[in-house]
Amino acid sequence: MTTDVKKILKIASLTIFFLFIVIYGFSRSQDLIFGIKIKNVNIVEGAKVVNNIIEVAGNAENAINLTLNGREITIDEKGNFNETIALLPGYNIINITAKDKFGYVDQKNYKLIY
Repeated sequence: MTTDVKKILKIASLTIFFLFIVIYGFSRSQDLIFGIKIKNVNIVEGAKVVNNIIEVAGNAENAINLTLNGREITIDEKGNFNETIALLPGYNIINITAKDKFGYVDQKNYKLIY
């Protein structure tokens, strides 16, 4: 009977070990699996703006490089960004492009009228 208990303990410990490896691998590859996302941007699409200076803020999850209208802007370690831009009279397009460490890109375009 003791050999059966030893076998069960070996199988249980190996199962727990491999389960730990799978969970650890998933947690380390989370950025690759879920990719990059630009979200919570404070711009309303198609809005008419009365002031030519606006503040663009949001979050670019998993990004290492972020550009606003082709100009690189800073982001913190959580992906938050905050930048002020000037609008020209008439129709304006604000382009936000984020890249992650794997080379994937997320791009958002917002149209405003000043």
